[in-house]
Amino acid sequence: MNETFLKGKWHEIKGSIQNTWGNLTDNDLDRTEGDLSRLAGVLQQKLGIAKEEAHKKLQEIFSKHPAEPESDVPSDRVLH
Repeated sequence: MNETFLKGKWHEIKGSIQNTWGNLTDNDLDRTEGDLSRLAGVLQQKLGIAKEEAHKKLQEIFSKHPAEPESDVPSDRVLH
């Protein structure tokens, strides 16, 4: 998942994240600004889950929002 894609689909993904973790507020997610590192940090802080668990669940959520072809976006910004 590249960061540009995440920011482009942020509103859709944000809704899916809130459906998964209902106790996250709009403010919690808005402060991440779609940034993967910040998002993982909020999940760790608010939910007390491990980084690996957060990334795994986020990958599941992202897979439900397929990427559209992007010609100018480097693929080196991938969530691992």
